[in-house]
Amino acid sequence: MNKYQKLNAEKAIEYVKQYNIFFTHYEHLRCEEIGDGNLNLVFRLINDNDNKSLIIKQALPYARCVGESWPLSLDRARIEAESTQIQANICPGYVPKIYHTDNTLALTIMEDLSDHVVLRNGLISGQSYPELPQQIGSFLAHTLFYTSNLYLDSHLKKQYLRQFINPDLCKITEDLVLTDPFFGSERNHYDQDIQTQVTELQNNQQLQLNVAALKLKFLSSTEALLHGDVHTGSIFVTKNSMKVFDSEFAYYGPMGFDIGLIIGNMVLSLCSHFIQNNLNSVNYCLNAIEIIWQTFESKFTTLAKEHTQDLAFKNDIYINHTIKNIFADTLGYTGCEVIRRIIGLAHVEDLDGMENKTLKNKAEILALTIGQQFILEQNQLHTIDNVIQKLQGHL
Repeated sequence: MNKYQKLNAEKAIEYVKQYNIFFTHYEHLRCEEIGDGNLNLVFRLINDNDNKSLIIKQALPYARCVGESWPLSLDRARIEAESTQIQANICPGYVPKIYHTDNTLALTIMEDLSDHVVLRNGLISGQSYPELPQQIGSFLAHTLFYTSNLYLDSHLKKQYLRQFINPDLCKITEDLVLTDPFFGSERNHYDQDIQTQVTELQNNQQLQLNVAALKLKFLSSTEALLHGDVHTGSIFVTKNSMKVFDSEFAYYGPMGFDIGLIIGNMVLSLCSHFIQNNLNSVNYCLNAIEIIWQTFESKFTTLAKEHTQDLAFKNDIYINHTIKNIFADTLGYTGCEVIRRIIGLAHVEDLDGMENKTLKNKAEILALTIGQQFILEQNQLHTIDNVIQKLQGHL
């Protein structure tokens, strides 16, 4: 295929056969579309002879959740594949294996992780994953350090900057995460029962000032190669395995953004479980938030002290200063993620799946309160212990 065309199940099978990808025999292949995301087509191909399987992910030239009125660059498929490969080189085993890419068709063929579950779904059902907080903290520490100026030669860093320019996907984040929920948009949607809280939030000038600063940093900072969309819906887990996927939002930005997204989604899970009186899950979420940051801080600090290449950055005072700034950014972006998942276009099942509307609204109001506090106090909460104490004070 020498030009872009949208795949279906039949074409997906034809493609794999044509390029002799992965399977030994092709007589008993079947294909099912499994994608339920906002931007892409996803197919699973299964060989009934030996039960081997793979995933084909194809980018669409528009946002699937909106339609053709929201065009998107197909280059995001290349960005996802290339960023995933960098992550695989840094953190082997923490991302899906990639078998094949095709930039013309904007597709990636990768490992099928059907033996894992999406972290969000597991958390909603009350499952806990004891190794996950350390795994994600370590993943973030390594991927962010090894793609930053602390480690990279400046020429390679600038090459990566060019390689991962991602304006269309960044624009989605700029609008949906860092603008619409705070300044109003027709794309926003939420229950009218929380209108009072939304109005107060959108009239808070100090909040808007802090969010503007966070947005400017997202627009202008090039600290490290971000995954760009690290939430509980983009992590597959088992009790002892973690795979981070869907890095099509990858670009060079502020390190605290990636950390803030995953912590923000743990806060959303925390609020849902607290209102439903699921105390084991509440304790798990609190513990996970604490360990994610502690692991990141510990491992990033060790990496920086042992492997920083530039002498200007290789001193304890600068490294501690860097960690302090990352933590403040993390809290700010945590708050933005929490708020946008309640007010903005893209919600989460942790809250929207709550059948009791009264409890759902209580969970949303709790989350909005926490999100605003994190943004407003991002420079006053200096340690993760302070953060956990604040969270416990709301419960």
